[in-house]
Amino acid sequence: MATRLLSRTISATLNCRTPSVSNRSIASLSRAPYRIHHTPSPVSKFSIQQTRTLASVSDSREYTVREALNEALAEELEADPKVFILGEEVAQYNGAYKVTKGLLDRFGPDRVIDTPITESGFAGLAVGAALAGLKPITEFMTWNFAMQAIDQIINSAAKTHYMSGGIQPCSITFRGPNGFAAGVAAQHRYVSLPLCYASLSTQDYTAWYGSIPGLKVVSPWSSEDAKGLLKAAIRDPNPVVVLENELLYGQSFPMSVAAQKDDFVIPFGKAKIERVGKDVTLVSLSRCVGQCLIAAEKLKSQYGVEAEVINLRSIKPMDVEAIIKSVKKTGHLVAVESGFPSFGVSSEILALSMEYMFDYLDSPAQRVTGAEVPTPYAQGLEAMAFPDEDLIFKKVAGLLRV
Repeated sequence: MATRLLSRTISATLNCRTPSVSNRSIASLSRAPYRIHHTPSPVSKFSIQQTRTLASVSDSREYTVREALNEALAEELEADPKVFILGEEVAQYNGAYKVTKGLLDRFGPDRVIDTPITESGFAGLAVGAALAGLKPITEFMTWNFAMQAIDQIINSAAKTHYMSGGIQPCSITFRGPNGFAAGVAAQHRYVSLPLCYASLSTQDYTAWYGSIPGLKVVSPWSSEDAKGLLKAAIRDPNPVVVLENELLYGQSFPMSVAAQKDDFVIPFGKAKIERVGKDVTLVSLSRCVGQCLIAAEKLKSQYGVEAEVINLRSIKPMDVEAIIKSVKKTGHLVAVESGFPSFGVSSEILALSMEYMFDYLDSPAQRVTGAEVPTPYAQGLEAMAFPDEDLIFKKVAGLLRV
């Protein structure tokens, strides 16, 4: 009933137009029929049409990150009538990135709600719904646009539980693409894709939200990360920020049998060792995890160096114990992120290394980050503004003096 009231009154409450070609993207009123399957498989980057194949005889299947997020949303909508989704183009257009594809057909307009283009308005409305006992999932077309709603996220959602003396919880999930994309400059622009126009994110907000008491912050890399962390976020009684990466949406990863089940969740504060090693510890998050894995293979092939790669997954709370355990074994630490170097996630990791790992380090802890500059639009300059596999490789090689 509450979600029905929201869907009927949202346009009048916010007094704003729905998306059109003249503002952020094409809001097509027609939508192709789509049935949510639970056995998805790989899709090339930015592809919308998807094929599904069996990945191995062990019943592990290939899911794109987009499919994993979609499945997580569908399962939680099915499991809990208090859950609903709202955001720009999440319903009739199936989502700017097709993450919410098919959900309007399956769950109806009372629970999958298109909003006007006013992040401040619909984020505030969602916080109010959460304070009233519902469980909204708020999609931002990009975390750049969430800057318009930062007062609602921080001053309303993050602080209310504490300011009410623990009486008033705020169970809300904020999600959307974050971090480095391609060809979008310092704020955003629109890029023509096969079946849609999509606005892309251009900077990493992990450190912004990770510094706020009252918020939990997660940043998935693989499809299992995406599904397990999003489901945990929706079920959590606290406000959770889910920072996805647009370039990962079309990337395929194997999903274990356990991860394909509807009860699969990944607990917050638990990192994952993606590659076991003994010579150096690489700690990373989101898309940079894949870059670290490539750099690690290159280090092994050229120098015989075995790098251990840790996927943080949960930024706040952070699994510091996993990092300490790895550094005790390797004696060397490199933190890798795409965010700015000043006051970033890597800065926090290096500070923690001085507090808890100093006696185990054989060399000073190092970091690889994005450049201290607004994202350039020129392709050559853009390539220099963010870390890549070669930069990580050279940093580790220099640290180990190989």
